[in-house]
Amino acid sequence: MDKNKNKPEDNKRQDPDPPIKVVAGILWQGGLFLAAKRPLGRPLAGYWEFPGGKVEPGEDLRQALVRELEEELCLTPLEFSLFKEKRHVYEHGAVRLYFFQVHSFRGKPRACEGHAFQWFKPGQTNGARFLEADREIVDALKQPLDKG
Repeated sequence: MDKNKNKPEDNKRQDPDPPIKVVAGILWQGGLFLAAKRPLGRPLAGYWEFPGGKVEPGEDLRQALVRELEEELCLTPLEFSLFKEKRHVYEHGAVRLYFFQVHSFRGKPRACEGHAFQWFKPGQTNGARFLEADREIVDALKQPLDKG
């Protein structure tokens, strides 16, 4: 008998609650992408992530992305497109993540909610620990992007 036959696929374990919808922005400037560090006092503090957050009731994904980036970084995304959607299960629950490529924005990023942030060159994150759900995206950014 194959011992792996009945094992769930990586990160596909069952979760009785529906996943929380989360948007994340991959902001680009001068060939670099922006990441934010989760502050102390929050789950997974100290890990890097793409800025964003939960979709509120009544919001569509685009509205949520604009609101979250205005709240976190004090800037307004102007041109953006859905890059990837994925489901991920953390110990505290499941999330459905919607990653958007943000091609242009108005304003200069500021730490409006106290997050540290940094610009990274794709493929050169210098050992920064990214959230498990974001690692696949960080790896995908090493490839040339279709900005069409």
